[in-house]
Amino acid sequence: MRSFSENKDGVKKRENRSFAVVIPVYNHGTTLAGIVERARRLAIPVIVVDDGSTDGGTAGLEALQGVEVLRHAMNRGKGAALRTGFERAAEVADWAITMDADGQHHPEDAPGLMAAIPDGRRPIIVGARQGMQAGEVPWTSRFGRGFSNFWIRASGGPAISDTQSGFRIYPLPESLAFRIASGRYQFELEILVKAHWSKMPIIEVPVMVTYPKGRLRVSHFRPFVDFMRNTHTFTRLITRRLLNKAAIFL
Repeated sequence: MRSFSENKDGVKKRENRSFAVVIPVYNHGTTLAGIVERARRLAIPVIVVDDGSTDGGTAGLEALQGVEVLRHAMNRGKGAALRTGFERAAEVADWAITMDADGQHHPEDAPGLMAAIPDGRRPIIVGARQGMQAGEVPWTSRFGRGFSNFWIRASGGPAISDTQSGFRIYPLPESLAFRIASGRYQFELEILVKAHWSKMPIIEVPVMVTYPKGRLRVSHFRPFVDFMRNTHTFTRLITRRLLNKAAIFL
């Protein structure tokens, strides 16, 4: 396994205030290289987690200074890829900055997210995407955000404006300690709820968003399948919340 930085004794050093970038990838070969190159300019470790891709898009990235590629033998879902990235990031950093590989996030916004962490606090920072009403933004993204925002709140989660944003900063190892049952996109929803239950602060910071046009944009969103998965996740969380409330009166 390639290390990010080692001293003369072979001991890994932490860089740039103990942050690392984690990018989950599944067949995003058309946009991935550009995102990785821009993320490298942050001068912190970049961990790419290839979740069973078949397009060869991660080939050659290991040769880039400061970049490590981890691979799943088969597609296990975004949540599983994030957990794999968190586990590796926790070896070299205290915080994981996550961004999607589809080109919608601007790595240049990461310093603003980092600066929003209050002294002595360990929150989750969420990049609230601006301009989501623009014509090039898919209707599924706008609808999905509103749907998730409502049900996150109903599940006892935070009242924030963009629960579906994948551009975040997570505190490590606290985030790894949450017992998250969801292994796919729903991981990002469930962790917000459980963080809020545990009194961990959730802080939003405005970020820009760009949706690549035509064939450049790779989306794995499947309306019916993901709606059913979201429904299952929210039903489980709401049931858990109600049972916890009922237990108070027993």
